[in-house]
Amino acid sequence: MADRLTPPVRYPRYGEKPADNGFGKKKSADREDHTRESFHKSKLSQWFVLGGFDVPYFALVMILLAIGLVMLLSASYPTAYFNGENSYSFFIKQAAFAVVGVIAMLAASKIDYTIYKKYAHFIYAGALILLVVVLFYHTNKTSGSGEDFKRYIPVGPLTFQPSEIGKFALIVALSAYFCRFSNKISTFLYGIFIPLAIIGVYCGLVALENHVSGMILMFALGASIMFSGGTKSWIFWLGIIAVAAIVLVVFMFPDILPDYVKAKLQAFTDKEFEPLRGRWQINNSLYAIGSGGLFGVGLGNSKQKYMYVSEPQNDFIFSIVCEELGFIGALVILLLFALLVFRGIQISMKARDKFGSFLVMGITAQVGIQTVLNILVITDSIPNTGISLPFFSYGGTALMMLLFEMGVVLSVSRKANQRKV
Repeated sequence: MADRLTPPVRYPRYGEKPADNGFGKKKSADREDHTRESFHKSKLSQWFVLGGFDVPYFALVMILLAIGLVMLLSASYPTAYFNGENSYSFFIKQAAFAVVGVIAMLAASKIDYTIYKKYAHFIYAGALILLVVVLFYHTNKTSGSGEDFKRYIPVGPLTFQPSEIGKFALIVALSAYFCRFSNKISTFLYGIFIPLAIIGVYCGLVALENHVSGMILMFALGASIMFSGGTKSWIFWLGIIAVAAIVLVVFMFPDILPDYVKAKLQAFTDKEFEPLRGRWQINNSLYAIGSGGLFGVGLGNSKQKYMYVSEPQNDFIFSIVCEELGFIGALVILLLFALLVFRGIQISMKARDKFGSFLVMGITAQVGIQTVLNILVITDSIPNTGISLPFFSYGGTALMMLLFEMGVVLSVSRKANQRKV
């Protein structure tokens, strides 16, 4: 016989409320709290991404940024002193831009990147307006042959470069476009004509700034996203043939180019052309690279930065890197860039949607293309195009936008790391 009797279960009569034993109230309250919490989480998830980002990618970005700041300090202080400024002025400004950029990167890594897809039209139009404004309102800077460079918009004591914003806007616009019309990319209209029109508007405006290098880079970025988006392969072979034809025409008839571009082309083709003017910068860049040897002359010990390599803190900073750190040091830095590009491709392949994949692929292509073109310029393998080296060359807009874009890549990696419930 049982030691304890179980009381009979009493069911409520019709119309009678069930007895409140305290458990039902608690369960109802818990359910209400859980519903409210889920609602808040769903609202937050529309704007922010939870979870951890790709740590190796973040580490590579920070390592390259740190090395870039150290090398900028070493390469820039003679020029700053010669200009009558504080010897550390370039470094101080760049370090401030880097701090703001890192904050922007971390903030962008928490923002859901799909927001950019939703507002792609506004982002494209906003950058387009800036590219038009800079043609009429810009800093006064001319080339040696008299051309007016229309690249920077002054804002109080600062300036910013709309073309740097335009790079990101173009990546976002094309990524959103290829997502929306993915089932029509095989047609000429949607797969070739419209994407080229989107790219061509930006390239045309940047060309009007007398910014040939920016135009080349934007076209290359657009082409890389078209390739990723599934545009027919024959268009790229046709494009290669067209580029080869244009290069041939330019070399045969250089007078069709602006004077400052023509001078750079002549300096590339004729190695004895104006050694004290047109060839001055590239010749001293080659001297710096050659004098670095295998292990370099030591950090801070470059001789070519003392007014031999023109503007050593900008496009030709890597020649100073080669001189001070040598072949081994330069190779390590190039390896870091290669790892960053490789990791970016991996993140792109793991993205949860096409938009994230295209977005990361475009940003990764930007870093890779800029790095390759910069190295080709300082080694006199292509004409001097004035393309900066990511993380190293001086420039506030370029650095902050680059770090912001790194944050967008980290945002894509965050969402890819989220576990599906």
